Amino acid sequence: MTETQKPHSEQEWTRRKVVAVGAGGIAAAGLGGTAYAAGAADRTGATAAGAEVCYRLTSETVEGPYYIDADKLRRDITEDREGIPLLLALNVIDSDTCRPVRNAAVDIWHCDATGVYSGYEKQGSGGGGGGGSAPTGEPPTGEPPTGAPTGAPPGGGHQEPTDDTRYLRGTWRTDRHGQVAFRTVFPGWYRGRCVHIHVKVHVDGEWTDAGYEGGHTCHTGQFFFDEESVLASAAVEPYASNTAERTTLAEDTIYDQSGAQGGLLHLRYDRRHIDRGVHATLTVGVDPEATEDGQGRPPQPSASASASASPSPSPSASPSPSAAAG
Repeated sequence: MTETQKPHSEQEWTRRKVVAVGAGGIAAAGLGGTAYAAGAADRTGATAAGAEVCYRLTSETVEGPYYIDADKLRRDITEDREGIPLLLALNVIDSDTCRPVRNAAVDIWHCDATGVYSGYEKQGSGGGGGGGSAPTGEPPTGEPPTGAPTGAPPGGGHQEPTDDTRYLRGTWRTDRHGQVAFRTVFPGWYRGRCVHIHVKVHVDGEWTDAGYEGGHTCHTGQFFFDEESVLASAAVEPYASNTAERTTLAEDTIYDQSGAQGGLLHLRYDRRHIDRGVHATLTVGVDPEATEDGQGRPPQPSASASASASPSPSPSASPSPSAAAG
């Protein structure tokens, strides 16, 4: 073998890495007969020219008060909750090598259309309080916010569950391609927070009949929805009956305004009929060696940042003393 030749396996890895970073890479899988793509459309964190970085780390956020340890191994987490059908398809990769993170346990949890978390129904709407009205008007223009968020987030720190409900919560493993998908409903909102889904990625544990045991959490984050989709959902029941004050994406104290790197989902749906369902995709870049349990504080969003344009968080961002990720 000459000095310029590479073994077949190394050639194959080089080719796959280029495909993963380039704009043409598409990875397909299925859930219940529904195909999804987690590739080119959501890889805004990739650097096509810089060989030293395969994919940027997805932003870490605080865990929030309503996490319940993985005890529901399932891909369909809807149960009896009403709302717009949502297929959430994730592609979990090592941000340093772009290799898929296989057999990881991915937890997701979120509130229902009225802002209520299962396990915490006695807290009411996100633990936050009501008042205000559902969003109305035209989708935003992307201009930075001019005022403070519409209400304070619920208090930080984990809270013990108040009941045995577990709707809109679930855990499933990534396949050999690092992919996993969940069926759920489009989340609602509550005072102090924009529309979001919580996520944790656990690695190095063991899958047993009882669930996923051991290992460590290498990523704790949140996924976010653009304002156009939220305004469209607000015209559909039961979202239209949600009268809680709503914080916009640009006003949120947890979202770091960095687009896909910050957890902003790529959405596909019929703009005239969002009630027919939404497909959401995102590539999640993690460091499998890190421990990110979400017990810290998220960065303070930059007031001048666009809600979807900036490829990375502002280097001057500092922790927010009042932020909490419900």
